[in-house]
Amino acid sequence: MARAMFEYTKTVLKKVSFDATLFCREVEKAVKRLLPHELEELRIFILSLINQNPELNKSLIYLKA
Repeated sequence: MARAMFEYTKTVLKKVSFDATLFCREVEKAVKRLLPHELEELRIFILSLINQNPELNKSLIYLKA
């Protein structure tokens, strides 16, 4: 089930990537939900989205450990 949560999180983040504030809120939720080893995968995924939409860069603050 945990993997399903990771895939769901990626889907939600793709859909809200048009709004940086909403995106940051969803990243914050994801950090609370996901397993520790999935957070590194999430960081890689978010970096790929940042390449397309640089204003999402501020969401990385939630992934600092």
